Amino acid sequence: MVPENQTQFTEFILLLFSENPDQEGLLFGLFLCMYLVTIVGNLLIMLAVGYDSHLHTPMYFLIFNLSFVDTCVVTTTVPKMLASFMTLNKAIPYADCLTQMFFFIFFAALDHFLLTAMAYDRFVAICHPLHYAVMMSSWFCGFLMILSWSLAFLDAFLLSLMVTHLSFCTNNQIHHFFCDLPEIMKLSCSDTLINYILMYFISGLLGVIPVMGILYSYIQIFSSIMKIPSTQGKYKAFSTCGSHLCVVSLFYGSGFGVYLTSSFTDTFWKSTAVSAIYAVVTPMLNPFIYTLRNKDIKAALRRLMSRKSSY
Repeated sequence: MVPENQTQFTEFILLLFSENPDQEGLLFGLFLCMYLVTIVGNLLIMLAVGYDSHLHTPMYFLIFNLSFVDTCVVTTTVPKMLASFMTLNKAIPYADCLTQMFFFIFFAALDHFLLTAMAYDRFVAICHPLHYAVMMSSWFCGFLMILSWSLAFLDAFLLSLMVTHLSFCTNNQIHHFFCDLPEIMKLSCSDTLINYILMYFISGLLGVIPVMGILYSYIQIFSSIMKIPSTQGKYKAFSTCGSHLCVVSLFYGSGFGVYLTSSFTDTFWKSTAVSAIYAVVTPMLNPFIYTLRNKDIKAALRRLMSRKSSY
């Protein structure tokens, strides 16, 4: 709901990536290709995990959910951007902007919590292998999913709710390719001090604790791996968490890059381009990381393809 008399306009303008209209055709093709690759790649992983009984384990259950969330993340932002490139209409209604912002925060936070759950899964598998079946039971995996979805919803709901109490008076141009919360708050003519305090508090509370959990898990994992006497044993143990470590590095590395560019870059075009790595490129690369480094998923994909071709 939009509070009455809080806005003097009913839409925002997304400035996207470039001031040069001649580049928009190239950007449309580039992002369309990345979007299709992301959808197909994550869909194949979900199909492989869903159809192959060999992959019905806690680790692949979490990978399935990560692929689903990555698909949702790009679907929240990219289709609207592509439509803006194609129609040259960069306007987005106020209600649609808030909806897009809510779902982006929700799925990005869910991505964050899933990576934490996956780090815990690898911690149990390497540090407590004899208790893995008990500690990562189907009941506990379901609890992790419910907790992750609930915390992500709470994060998105609280951050979106505070935006509905802001007033927007003159400037309605968002220097981004989607309705990003910090960019929307910059446009407000209200006093946003409390809003920024709440944003940093909620983001810090729901962000720092999972990051600390991931760091603790990998400290314990590396400590356990170093105690393995044989080189082959160390490599085998490390390979079980290598894909997740690559995804975590890409996710938080690109997120940290967004923060640095937004703080130190004098042009929003560069900051927006780096944000695209976080919001679009990372979900596209995740399926390749898991398929290229994971023999089980590659074998499941081959079985899936052979099953489909036999029909």
